[in-house]
Amino acid sequence: MDVLQQPQSDGPARMEALAKLPVFWALEGRRVVVAGATDGAMWKVELLAACGARVDLYAEGNDEALAAFAGRTPQHPTASVTLNRRHWAPADLDGAALAVGDCEDQAEARAFFAAARAAGVPVNVIDQPDFCEFQFGSIVNRSPVIVAISTDGAAPILAQTIRRKIETLLPKSLKAWAALAQSLRGAVNRRIEPGPRRRLFWERFADRVFSTMDTPEEGVGGVLFADAERLAGAPAIGHVTLVGAGPGDAELLTLKAVRALQAADVILFDDLVSSDVLELARREAKRMLVGKRGGRESCRQEDINAMMVKLAKAGKRVVRLKSGDPMVFGRAGEEIAHLDRENISVDVIPGITAASAMASRLGLSLTHRDYAQSLRLVTGHSRHGGLPDDVDWGGIADPRSTAVFYMGGRTAGLIAEKLIGEGRSPETPAVIMSDVSRPTERSWRGALATIPLGIAEIGYDNPVLIAVGDVFSARDKQAGSIECTLAGAC
Repeated sequence: MDVLQQPQSDGPARMEALAKLPVFWALEGRRVVVAGATDGAMWKVELLAACGARVDLYAEGNDEALAAFAGRTPQHPTASVTLNRRHWAPADLDGAALAVGDCEDQAEARAFFAAARAAGVPVNVIDQPDFCEFQFGSIVNRSPVIVAISTDGAAPILAQTIRRKIETLLPKSLKAWAALAQSLRGAVNRRIEPGPRRRLFWERFADRVFSTMDTPEEGVGGVLFADAERLAGAPAIGHVTLVGAGPGDAELLTLKAVRALQAADVILFDDLVSSDVLELARREAKRMLVGKRGGRESCRQEDINAMMVKLAKAGKRVVRLKSGDPMVFGRAGEEIAHLDRENISVDVIPGITAASAMASRLGLSLTHRDYAQSLRLVTGHSRHGGLPDDVDWGGIADPRSTAVFYMGGRTAGLIAEKLIGEGRSPETPAVIMSDVSRPTERSWRGALATIPLGIAEIGYDNPVLIAVGDVFSARDKQAGSIECTLAGAC
Protein backbone atom coordinates (compact mmCIF):
# COMPACT_ATOMS: atom_id res chain seq x y z
CA MET A 1 0.00 0.00 0.00
CA ASP A 2 1.36 3.39 -0.96
CA VAL A 3 1.77 5.95 1.80
CA LEU A 4 0.98 9.52 0.77
CA GLN A 5 3.44 12.04 2.13
CA GLN A 6 2.32 15.54 3.07
CA PRO A 7 3.33 17.83 0.18
CA GLN A 8 6.26 20.11 0.82
CA SER A 9 5.71 23.85 0.48
CA ASP A 10 7.98 26.86 0.44
CA GLY A 11 5.42 28.84 2.38
CA PRO A 12 3.36 28.50 5.56
CA ALA A 13 0.75 25.75 5.83
CA ARG A 14 -2.75 26.72 4.70
CA MET A 15 -4.12 25.36 7.96
CA GLU A 16 -2.40 25.36 11.32
CA ALA A 17 -2.79 22.40 13.68
CA LEU A 18 -6.36 21.80 14.92
CA ALA A 19 -7.33 20.40 18.31
CA LYS A 20 -10.49 18.92 16.75
CA LEU A 21 -11.99 18.70 13.27
CA PRO A 22 -15.16 20.81 13.08
CA VAL A 23 -17.82 18.69 11.36
CA PHE A 24 -21.51 19.40 10.72
CA TRP A 25 -23.41 16.12 10.89
CA ALA A 26 -26.75 15.45 9.13
CA LEU A 27 -29.14 13.73 11.56
CA GLU A 28 -32.53 14.03 9.83
CA GLY A 29 -34.51 10.86 10.55
CA ARG A 30 -31.53 9.09 12.12
CA ARG A 31 -31.63 7.36 15.50
CA VAL A 32 -29.63 8.83 18.36
CA VAL A 33 -29.30 7.38 21.86
CA VAL A 34 -29.24 9.64 24.93
CA ALA A 35 -28.79 8.13 28.41
CA GLY A 36 -29.58 10.17 31.52
CA ALA A 37 -32.20 12.51 32.95
CA THR A 38 -30.10 15.52 33.98
CA ASP A 39 -30.50 19.07 32.67
CA GLY A 40 -27.42 18.48 30.54
CA ALA A 41 -28.93 15.39 28.94
CA MET A 42 -32.24 17.19 28.33
CA TRP A 43 -30.44 20.02 26.53
CA LYS A 44 -28.69 17.49 24.29
CA VAL A 45 -32.06 15.86 23.52
CA GLU A 46 -33.49 19.24 22.56
CA LEU A 47 -30.48 20.06 20.40
CA LEU A 48 -30.54 16.68 18.62
CA ALA A 49 -34.28 16.91 18.00
CA ALA A 50 -33.78 20.37 16.51
CA CYS A 51 -31.53 18.66 13.95
CA GLY A 52 -34.30 16.17 13.03
CA ALA A 53 -32.96 13.16 14.93
CA ARG A 54 -35.13 10.33 16.28
CA VAL A 55 -33.96 10.41 19.89
CA ASP A 56 -34.23 7.33 22.11
CA LEU A 57 -33.96 8.63 25.68
CA TYR A 58 -33.11 6.11 28.38
CA ALA A 59 -33.87 7.40 31.89
CA GLU A 60 -35.08 5.59 35.00
CA GLY A 61 -37.78 6.89 37.35
CA ASN A 62 -41.28 8.35 37.06
CA ASP A 63 -40.45 12.03 36.86
CA GLU A 64 -43.53 13.81 35.42
CA ALA A 65 -41.41 16.71 34.13
CA LEU A 66 -39.34 14.20 32.18
CA ALA A 67 -42.44 12.66 30.67
CA ALA A 68 -43.76 16.10 29.71
CA PHE A 69 -40.46 16.97 28.09
CA ALA A 70 -40.41 13.75 26.07
CA GLY A 71 -44.03 14.27 25.09
CA ARG A 72 -43.49 17.62 23.38
CA THR A 73 -43.79 17.71 19.61
CA PRO A 74 -40.41 18.71 18.08
CA GLN A 75 -40.39 21.55 15.56
CA HIS A 76 -38.31 19.60 13.04
CA PRO A 77 -40.57 17.43 10.84
CA THR A 78 -38.37 14.30 11.03
CA ALA A 79 -37.63 14.52 14.77
CA SER A 80 -39.10 12.45 17.57
CA VAL A 81 -38.27 11.78 21.23
CA THR A 82 -39.09 8.36 22.72
CA LEU A 83 -38.78 7.95 26.47
CA ASN A 84 -37.63 4.53 27.71
CA ARG A 85 -38.02 4.37 31.50
CA ARG A 86 -35.10 2.10 32.21
CA HIS A 87 -31.33 2.00 32.34
CA TRP A 88 -29.63 1.80 29.00
CA ALA A 89 -28.23 -1.54 27.78
CA PRO A 90 -25.40 -2.20 25.32
CA ALA A 91 -27.86 -3.59 22.76
CA ASP A 92 -29.68 -0.22 22.73
CA LEU A 93 -26.71 1.33 20.97
CA ASP A 94 -26.85 -0.94 17.92
CA GLY A 95 -27.58 1.00 14.75
CA ALA A 96 -27.43 4.43 16.39
CA ALA A 97 -25.87 7.38 14.56
CA LEU A 98 -24.60 8.94 17.82
CA ALA A 99 -24.60 8.11 21.51
CA VAL A 100 -24.69 10.70 24.31
CA GLY A 101 -24.50 9.78 27.97
CA ASP A 102 -24.76 11.72 31.21
CA CYS A 103 -23.28 9.21 33.63
CA GLU A 104 -23.33 9.27 37.42
CA ASP A 105 -19.76 8.09 37.94
CA GLN A 106 -16.62 7.27 36.02
CA ALA A 107 -17.30 3.52 36.05
CA GLU A 108 -20.61 4.03 34.23
CA ALA A 109 -18.97 6.54 31.88
CA ARG A 110 -16.30 3.99 31.01
CA ALA A 111 -18.94 1.30 30.43
CA PHE A 112 -21.08 3.57 28.21
CA PHE A 113 -18.04 4.64 26.21
CA ALA A 114 -16.89 1.02 25.74
CA ALA A 115 -20.35 -0.14 24.67
CA ALA A 116 -20.64 2.63 22.09
CA ARG A 117 -17.18 1.90 20.74
CA ALA A 118 -18.03 -1.79 20.47
CA ALA A 119 -21.18 -0.90 18.52
CA GLY A 120 -19.19 1.44 16.22
CA VAL A 121 -21.16 4.48 17.36
CA PRO A 122 -19.48 7.90 17.91
CA VAL A 123 -19.89 8.72 21.59
CA ASN A 124 -19.93 11.72 23.93
CA VAL A 125 -20.11 11.40 27.71
CA ILE A 126 -21.16 14.81 29.05
CA ASP A 127 -18.43 16.58 31.08
CA GLN A 128 -16.10 13.59 30.74
CA PRO A 129 -13.51 14.59 28.06
CA ASP A 130 -11.67 11.28 28.38
CA PHE A 131 -14.80 9.49 27.16
CA CYS A 132 -15.68 11.78 24.26
CA GLU A 133 -15.00 11.08 20.59
CA PHE A 134 -16.74 14.31 19.60
CA GLN A 135 -17.80 17.49 21.35
CA PHE A 136 -20.72 19.90 21.17
CA GLY A 137 -19.76 23.49 20.38
CA SER A 138 -21.40 26.71 21.47
CA ILE A 139 -23.87 27.55 18.69
CA VAL A 140 -24.97 30.68 16.86
CA ASN A 141 -28.17 29.67 15.06
CA ARG A 142 -29.15 31.40 11.83
CA SER A 143 -30.03 28.08 10.23
CA PRO A 144 -29.21 27.17 7.53
CA VAL A 145 -26.25 29.30 8.62
CA ILE A 146 -24.81 27.71 11.76
CA VAL A 147 -21.70 28.85 13.61
CA ALA A 148 -20.20 26.52 16.22
CA ILE A 149 -17.39 27.51 18.59
CA SER A 150 -15.15 25.07 20.42
CA THR A 151 -12.30 25.57 22.88
CA ASP A 152 -11.60 21.81 22.98
CA GLY A 153 -13.14 21.70 26.43
CA ALA A 154 -10.54 24.09 27.85
CA ALA A 155 -12.83 27.07 28.52
CA PRO A 156 -16.59 26.63 27.89
CA ILE A 157 -17.34 30.09 29.29
CA LEU A 158 -14.91 31.61 26.78
CA ALA A 159 -16.77 29.80 23.98
CA GLN A 160 -20.05 31.26 25.24
CA THR A 161 -18.53 34.75 25.32
CA ILE A 162 -17.32 34.36 21.75
CA ARG A 163 -20.80 33.20 20.77
CA ARG A 164 -22.37 36.32 22.26
CA LYS A 165 -19.97 38.53 20.32
CA ILE A 166 -20.74 36.73 17.05
CA GLU A 167 -24.48 37.02 17.78
CA THR A 168 -24.10 40.81 17.73
CA LEU A 169 -22.30 40.72 14.38
CA LEU A 170 -24.71 38.51 12.43
CA PRO A 171 -28.07 40.14 11.63
CA LYS A 172 -31.24 38.15 12.28
CA SER A 173 -32.08 38.64 8.59
CA LEU A 174 -29.18 36.33 7.72
CA LYS A 175 -31.49 33.35 8.27
CA ALA A 176 -33.84 34.48 5.50
CA TRP A 177 -31.02 35.34 3.12
CA ALA A 178 -29.38 31.94 3.69
CA ALA A 179 -32.70 30.23 3.03
CA LEU A 180 -32.98 32.21 -0.23
CA ALA A 181 -29.47 31.11 -1.22
CA GLN A 182 -30.46 27.51 -0.49
CA SER A 183 -33.48 27.80 -2.77
CA LEU A 184 -31.48 29.45 -5.58
CA ARG A 185 -28.34 27.35 -5.44
CA GLY A 186 -29.35 24.54 -7.78
CA ALA A 187 -30.72 26.83 -10.50
CA VAL A 188 -27.79 29.25 -10.28
CA ASN A 189 -25.25 26.46 -10.44
CA ARG A 190 -26.96 25.02 -13.53
CA ARG A 191 -26.61 28.41 -15.22
CA ILE A 192 -23.00 29.16 -14.26
CA GLU A 193 -20.15 26.69 -14.65
CA PRO A 194 -17.89 26.07 -11.63
CA GLY A 195 -15.05 28.57 -11.38
CA PRO A 196 -14.45 32.30 -10.96
CA ARG A 197 -17.75 33.48 -12.43
CA ARG A 198 -19.84 31.28 -10.15
CA ARG A 199 -17.88 32.41 -7.12
CA LEU A 200 -18.25 36.04 -8.25
CA PHE A 201 -22.03 35.58 -8.28
CA TRP A 202 -22.06 34.28 -4.72
CA GLU A 203 -19.68 36.98 -3.55
CA ARG A 204 -22.06 39.61 -4.96
CA PHE A 205 -24.87 37.81 -3.19
CA ALA A 206 -22.95 37.94 0.11
CA ASP A 207 -22.22 41.66 -0.37
CA ARG A 208 -25.95 42.23 -0.83
CA VAL A 209 -26.72 40.26 2.36
CA PHE A 210 -24.43 42.36 4.54
CA SER A 211 -25.39 45.67 2.97
CA THR A 212 -28.76 45.59 4.74
CA MET A 213 -30.33 44.53 8.02
CA ASP A 214 -33.62 43.71 6.24
CA THR A 215 -34.91 40.39 4.97
CA PRO A 216 -34.92 39.82 1.17
CA GLU A 217 -37.44 41.93 -0.72
CA GLU A 218 -40.06 40.32 -2.89
CA GLY A 219 -38.73 39.77 -6.40
CA VAL A 220 -35.05 39.82 -5.43
CA GLY A 221 -34.72 36.23 -6.66
CA GLY A 222 -35.51 37.36 -10.22
CA VAL A 223 -32.88 40.09 -10.00
CA LEU A 224 -30.31 37.55 -8.84
CA PHE A 225 -31.21 35.14 -11.64
CA ALA A 226 -30.72 37.94 -14.19
CA ASP A 227 -27.28 38.59 -12.68
CA ALA A 228 -26.49 34.89 -13.01
CA GLU A 229 -27.51 34.93 -16.68
CA ARG A 230 -25.22 37.90 -17.40
CA LEU A 231 -22.28 36.26 -15.65
CA ALA A 232 -22.85 32.95 -17.44
CA GLY A 233 -22.40 34.62 -20.82
CA ALA A 234 -19.48 36.84 -19.83
CA PRO A 235 -15.91 35.86 -20.79
CA ALA A 236 -13.69 34.64 -17.97
CA ILE A 237 -11.28 37.53 -17.46
CA GLY A 238 -8.80 37.54 -14.63
CA HIS A 239 -7.67 40.42 -12.51
CA VAL A 240 -4.63 41.33 -10.39
CA THR A 241 -4.75 43.12 -7.07
CA LEU A 242 -1.58 44.44 -5.45
CA VAL A 243 -2.15 44.16 -1.72
CA GLY A 244 -0.10 45.69 1.08
CA ALA A 245 0.38 43.17 3.87
CA GLY A 246 1.77 45.76 6.29
CA PRO A 247 4.86 45.22 8.43
CA GLY A 248 3.83 41.81 9.79
CA ASP A 249 1.11 42.16 12.42
CA ALA A 250 -2.04 40.76 10.80
CA GLU A 251 -4.22 43.12 12.83
CA LEU A 252 -2.75 46.04 10.88
CA LEU A 253 -4.31 44.79 7.62
CA THR A 254 -7.10 46.88 6.11
CA LEU A 255 -10.57 45.35 5.78
CA LYS A 256 -10.25 45.71 2.02
CA ALA A 257 -7.02 43.70 2.07
CA VAL A 258 -8.70 40.90 4.01
CA ARG A 259 -11.58 40.80 1.50
CA ALA A 260 -9.10 40.55 -1.37
CA LEU A 261 -7.28 37.67 0.31
CA GLN A 262 -10.55 35.85 0.87
CA ALA A 263 -11.58 36.24 -2.77
CA ALA A 264 -8.26 35.25 -4.40
CA ASP A 265 -7.68 32.22 -6.62
CA VAL A 266 -3.91 32.57 -6.42
CA ILE A 267 -1.71 34.49 -3.96
CA LEU A 268 1.84 35.40 -4.98
CA PHE A 269 3.47 36.42 -1.72
CA ASP A 270 6.84 37.83 -0.74
CA ASP A 271 9.25 36.24 1.70
CA LEU A 272 8.57 38.95 4.30
CA VAL A 273 4.80 38.36 4.49
CA SER A 274 3.94 36.85 7.87
CA SER A 275 2.12 33.54 8.29
CA ASP A 276 -0.53 35.35 10.38
CA VAL A 277 -1.46 37.42 7.33
CA LEU A 278 -1.66 34.35 5.08
CA GLU A 279 -3.87 32.66 7.65
CA LEU A 280 -6.61 35.16 6.70
CA ALA A 281 -6.64 34.07 3.05
CA ARG A 282 -9.21 31.82 1.40
CA ARG A 283 -8.27 28.22 2.21
CA GLU A 284 -8.68 27.04 -1.38
CA ALA A 285 -6.41 29.75 -2.81
CA LYS A 286 -3.16 28.51 -4.28
CA ARG A 287 -0.22 30.16 -2.51
CA MET A 288 3.05 30.70 -4.31
CA LEU A 289 6.15 32.07 -2.63
CA VAL A 290 7.91 34.49 -4.94
CA GLY A 291 10.36 35.61 -2.26
CA LYS A 292 12.21 38.82 -2.95
CA ARG A 293 14.69 39.67 -0.25
CA GLY A 294 17.97 41.54 -0.40
CA GLY A 295 21.09 39.39 -0.30
CA ARG A 296 19.20 36.12 -0.88
CA GLU A 297 18.23 33.99 -3.85
CA SER A 298 14.81 35.04 -5.07
CA CYS A 299 12.47 35.11 -8.07
CA ARG A 300 13.37 37.55 -10.81
CA GLN A 301 10.95 40.43 -11.22
CA GLU A 302 10.51 39.46 -14.88
CA ASP A 303 9.36 35.98 -13.84
CA ILE A 304 6.87 37.40 -11.35
CA ASN A 305 5.46 39.72 -14.01
CA ALA A 306 5.06 36.85 -16.46
CA MET A 307 3.42 34.68 -13.81
CA MET A 308 0.81 37.35 -13.01
CA VAL A 309 -0.06 37.75 -16.68
CA LYS A 310 -0.33 34.01 -17.31
CA LEU A 311 -2.61 33.46 -14.31
CA ALA A 312 -4.82 36.46 -15.08
CA LYS A 313 -5.23 35.41 -18.72
CA ALA A 314 -6.35 32.01 -17.44
CA GLY A 315 -9.22 33.80 -15.68
CA LYS A 316 -7.73 33.76 -12.19
CA ARG A 317 -8.07 36.46 -9.59
CA VAL A 318 -4.52 37.06 -8.50
CA VAL A 319 -3.38 38.77 -5.33
CA ARG A 320 0.19 40.03 -5.40
CA LEU A 321 0.85 40.24 -1.68
CA LYS A 322 3.71 42.51 -0.63
CA SER A 323 4.97 43.40 2.82
CA GLY A 324 4.41 47.00 3.89
CA ASP A 325 2.81 49.18 1.25
CA PRO A 326 3.18 48.03 -2.38
CA MET A 327 3.67 51.64 -3.54
CA VAL A 328 6.62 52.27 -1.19
CA PHE A 329 9.77 50.47 -2.43
CA GLY A 330 7.58 47.58 -3.58
CA ARG A 331 8.34 47.79 -7.33
CA ALA A 332 4.61 48.17 -7.89
CA GLY A 333 5.21 50.65 -10.72
CA GLU A 334 7.01 48.02 -12.79
CA GLU A 335 4.30 45.43 -12.18
CA ILE A 336 1.46 47.84 -12.99
CA ALA A 337 3.18 48.95 -16.22
CA HIS A 338 3.68 45.33 -17.31
CA LEU A 339 0.04 44.43 -16.60
CA ASP A 340 -1.13 47.54 -18.48
CA ARG A 341 0.89 46.47 -21.53
CA GLU A 342 -0.85 43.09 -21.42
CA ASN A 343 -4.31 44.69 -20.94
CA ILE A 344 -4.75 43.03 -17.55
CA SER A 345 -6.87 45.02 -15.11
CA VAL A 346 -5.13 45.84 -11.85
CA ASP A 347 -5.94 47.68 -8.65
CA VAL A 348 -3.96 48.49 -5.52
CA ILE A 349 -4.86 48.12 -1.85
CA PRO A 350 -2.42 50.09 0.30
CA GLY A 351 -0.81 48.72 3.44
CA ILE A 352 0.84 50.27 6.46
CA THR A 353 4.42 50.99 5.50
CA ALA A 354 7.18 50.06 7.95
CA ALA A 355 8.04 53.68 8.79
CA SER A 356 4.49 54.33 9.99
CA ALA A 357 4.54 51.14 12.06
CA MET A 358 7.88 52.16 13.56
CA ALA A 359 6.52 55.59 14.54
CA SER A 360 3.53 53.92 16.16
CA ARG A 361 5.71 51.52 18.13
CA LEU A 362 7.89 54.39 19.34
CA GLY A 363 4.94 56.66 20.09
CA LEU A 364 6.55 59.43 18.04
CA SER A 365 5.38 61.68 15.24
CA LEU A 366 7.83 61.59 12.35
CA THR A 367 6.74 65.12 11.41
CA HIS A 368 6.53 66.72 14.87
CA ARG A 369 6.24 70.40 13.98
CA ASP A 370 8.82 71.44 16.58
CA TYR A 371 11.48 69.25 14.99
CA ALA A 372 10.75 68.42 11.33
CA GLN A 373 9.00 70.04 8.40
CA SER A 374 9.47 67.11 6.01
CA LEU A 375 9.72 63.33 5.98
CA ARG A 376 11.94 61.46 3.56
CA LEU A 377 11.64 57.72 2.88
CA VAL A 378 14.90 56.62 1.28
CA THR A 379 16.11 53.32 -0.13
CA GLY A 380 19.24 52.17 1.66
CA HIS A 381 20.77 50.39 -1.32
CA SER A 382 20.97 50.69 -5.08
CA ARG A 383 20.11 47.91 -7.54
CA HIS A 384 23.81 47.02 -7.46
CA GLY A 385 23.80 46.60 -3.68
CA GLY A 386 25.75 49.71 -2.69
CA LEU A 387 24.60 53.10 -1.47
CA PRO A 388 22.49 54.94 -4.06
CA ASP A 389 24.19 58.02 -5.55
CA ASP A 390 21.21 59.36 -7.50
CA VAL A 391 19.45 60.82 -4.46
CA ASP A 392 19.60 64.30 -2.93
CA TRP A 393 21.91 63.59 0.01
CA GLY A 394 22.11 67.28 0.83
CA GLY A 395 18.33 67.46 1.20
CA ILE A 396 18.24 64.24 3.23
CA ALA A 397 20.83 65.74 5.62
CA ASP A 398 18.61 68.81 6.22
CA PRO A 399 18.33 69.13 10.04
CA ARG A 400 14.65 70.15 9.66
CA SER A 401 13.72 66.77 8.14
CA THR A 402 13.29 63.19 9.31
CA ALA A 403 14.87 60.48 7.18
CA VAL A 404 13.90 56.79 7.27
CA PHE A 405 16.07 54.35 5.32
CA TYR A 406 14.59 51.10 4.08
CA MET A 407 16.73 48.03 3.35
CA GLY A 408 19.85 49.77 4.62
CA GLY A 409 21.28 47.17 6.97
CA ARG A 410 24.36 46.42 4.89
CA THR A 411 24.98 50.09 4.08
CA ALA A 412 24.30 51.48 7.57
CA GLY A 413 27.86 52.70 8.12
CA LEU A 414 27.94 54.38 4.71
CA ILE A 415 24.61 56.11 5.42
CA ALA A 416 26.01 57.62 8.62
CA GLU A 417 29.20 58.76 6.84
CA LYS A 418 27.25 60.30 3.97
CA LEU A 419 24.90 62.28 6.21
CA ILE A 420 27.71 63.56 8.44
CA GLY A 421 29.70 64.46 5.32
CA GLU A 422 26.72 66.50 4.10
CA GLY A 423 26.65 68.46 7.36
CA ARG A 424 24.25 66.53 9.61
CA SER A 425 25.41 66.64 13.25
CA PRO A 426 26.99 63.37 14.46
CA GLU A 427 24.87 63.77 17.62
CA THR A 428 21.58 63.68 15.72
CA PRO A 429 19.29 61.06 17.34
CA ALA A 430 19.01 57.81 15.42
CA VAL A 431 16.87 54.66 15.75
CA ILE A 432 17.32 51.21 14.24
CA MET A 433 14.45 48.73 14.30
CA SER A 434 14.12 45.24 12.87
CA ASP A 435 10.99 43.12 12.39
CA VAL A 436 8.74 46.06 13.24
CA SER A 437 5.38 44.98 14.78
CA ARG A 438 6.38 41.31 14.95
CA PRO A 439 7.06 39.25 18.07
CA THR A 440 10.74 39.25 17.09
CA GLU A 441 10.95 43.06 16.96
CA ARG A 442 14.22 44.59 18.16
CA SER A 443 15.24 48.24 18.51
CA TRP A 444 18.30 50.37 19.21
CA ARG A 445 18.58 54.09 19.97
CA GLY A 446 21.69 56.18 19.76
CA ALA A 447 23.32 58.93 17.71
CA LEU A 448 24.00 59.21 13.99
CA ALA A 449 27.73 58.67 14.49
CA THR A 450 27.13 55.41 16.40
CA ILE A 451 24.83 53.78 13.83
CA PRO A 452 27.54 51.20 12.95
CA LEU A 453 27.48 50.05 16.58
CA GLY A 454 23.68 49.83 16.48
CA ILE A 455 23.56 47.74 13.33
CA ALA A 456 26.20 45.42 14.78
CA GLU A 457 23.87 44.88 17.76
CA ILE A 458 20.62 44.53 15.80
CA GLY A 459 21.99 42.70 12.77
CA TYR A 460 20.54 42.79 9.28
CA ASP A 461 19.31 39.27 8.64
CA ASN A 462 15.75 40.52 9.26
CA PRO A 463 14.12 43.62 7.72
CA VAL A 464 15.78 46.75 9.14
CA LEU A 465 14.76 50.41 9.30
CA ILE A 466 17.28 53.16 10.06
CA ALA A 467 15.75 56.47 11.08
CA VAL A 468 17.56 59.77 11.69
CA GLY A 469 16.15 63.04 12.98
CA ASP A 470 15.62 65.32 15.95
CA VAL A 471 12.04 64.02 16.34
CA PHE A 472 13.50 60.96 18.06
CA SER A 473 14.46 63.09 21.05
CA ALA A 474 10.98 64.59 21.41
CA ARG A 475 9.64 62.22 24.05
CA ASP A 476 12.90 62.31 26.01
CA LYS A 477 12.71 66.11 26.20
CA GLN A 478 9.02 66.02 27.08
CA ALA A 479 9.67 63.49 29.86
CA GLY A 480 12.55 65.64 31.18
CA SER A 481 10.33 68.72 31.22
CA ILE A 482 7.65 66.87 33.20
CA GLU A 483 10.22 65.62 35.71
CA CYS A 484 11.52 69.15 36.20
CA THR A 485 8.01 70.49 36.78
CA LEU A 486 7.19 67.77 39.31
CA ALA A 487 10.47 68.42 41.15
CA GLY A 488 9.84 72.14 41.28
CA ALA A 489 13.15 72.77 39.46
CA CYS A 490 13.86 74.27 36.05
